[in-house]
Order: sequence, then C-alpha cells, then structure tokens
Amino acid sequence: MRQELDYIDQETAEGLDLTDRVIKINRSAKVMKGGRRFGFSALVVLGDGKGTVGIGFGKAREVPPAVEKAVADARKHLVRVSLVGTTFPHATVAEFRSSRVKLLPAAPGTGLLAGAAVRAVLEAAGVRDALTKALGSKNPMNLAKATFEGLVSMRTKSDVAALRGVQI
Repeated sequence: MRQELDYIDQETAEGLDLTDRVIKINRSAKVMKGGRRFGFSALVVLGDGKGTVGIGFGKAREVPPAVEKAVADARKHLVRVSLVGTTFPHATVAEFRSSRVKLLPAAPGTGLLAGAAVRAVLEAAGVRDALTKALGSKNPMNLAKATFEGLVSMRTKSDVAALRGVQI
C-alpha cells in the first residue's frame, strides 16, 4: 500500500533553511584495460529540523559531485511530516525492501535512540525524542528509506479527523 507523496515545490523549498547530512558514501570499481576505474555514490538527507525532510541519491566519478547530485535529488523529494512536539504522533513499523524500522514516540527528554542512518533522517525531520529498532537488513540506504516511509505515513489525530470528515 504505497501512497502518493505530496512533495514540496521548488519555490517553497528555496525559502526554507535546509541543512544536509551525508548518510553513506559508497565506492564502486569497474575494471578496465588500464586498471580500475572508481565511481562513487552518495546518500544524503536534507531537512529543516521543523518537519520537512527529503532523501537523495547521487552518483559520479568523484565524491563532491556525487554529494551535490544527492543534495539536488533530496531537494526534489522534500515532504512535510507530522510531528507532535519533539516526537511523532504514534508508533509504526515501516519497511523498505528487506529492512524494517520500528519507530516509537518517546517522552520529552528521552533523546533520540537510533542507529546512524535512522538518526540522520529523524534529526533532519526535527525529531528529538524517539526510540527505534532496526530489523532485517542493516543496509544504510534501505534503513534511511524505511525511516522516511515511516515518517511520511504518520498522521496526527487532527489529520485523520479531517480525512474522515468528523469532529474530535
């Protein structure tokens, strides 16, 4: 059940104070006649720390261009996520390929208990208090995308009430 994401347009993204963070840089090699030719891929998360987050992936022959492409890709895939204070509205388990991430809201002051890839996405979104558990594959790309899917799928009580057309 994959839903259509409501991406933020580029004009709105220009007005936001976005910070990027590199989650993973991967080096790959292609064997040619003269030796190995290296390529790099970068996974980057972009967010404003106030509920806007995006993930991007870029590939190039050197690291800086790969990171630039990943940031440009993340800027195209920015979405707004629902936050309640310093955490998210409810617990969820999100999947991407063979990785699963369990996301649990926590009381203020708990802090962010998460691994590197999950922590980067949650910090970029503005989550400061949460408990997480990575299950299945620990591939950073899949964990980051699963976390992103989990954040996007969350709804507050007011969001659900508006969708159903009822008063709470």
